[in-house]
Amino acid sequence: MILPIVGYGHSILRKKTQDITKDYPQIKELTENMFETMYKANGVGLAAPQVNLPISVLVIDTDVFKGSYPEGEGWKIAMINPEIIESSSDTWAFEEGCLSVPGIHEEVLRPREVKVRYFDTDFNEHEEILSGIRARVFQHEFDHLQGKVFVERLSNIKRAFLKKKLKDIEQNKIRTDYKMIK
Repeated sequence: MILPIVGYGHSILRKKTQDITKDYPQIKELTENMFETMYKANGVGLAAPQVNLPISVLVIDTDVFKGSYPEGEGWKIAMINPEIIESSSDTWAFEEGCLSVPGIHEEVLRPREVKVRYFDTDFNEHEEILSGIRARVFQHEFDHLQGKVFVERLSNIKRAFLKKKLKDIEQNKIRTDYKMIK
């Protein structure tokens, strides 16, 4: 089932999410719906707050980057209660966009590598080191779980230039190929 995506300015995007337990109802169905929603909107990641749920769940599929970033090939994952354990001091800039902030793409500086811990949909715990495009997409989605949107990582000057576009998104004055709620 395709879910509506929350647009920039919605209060849920500013709130830190809550961890869930293994008795959370229909978590596998939820993550499948999130994947379906993400694919319909041509995204590579989607966090639960973006579908109006205040829980610590995200989905990622970086296969679209396989030509330019081979480490992204075949990486489709649902993560529950993820956390960053460590981040590298080595950073890189990359142009990011967001389904909740349509039409805006800006370079964001992030750590090149992160060590993460999370649960899969069967509530098996995992710990791994993500690098390159995997680390990039994970950090973007993880920010949503922390109540942050990528434009908050931009300089004040860049945000000032984007003020009208952001206001248009907040007021639902934009068109997308997917259903949005404000």
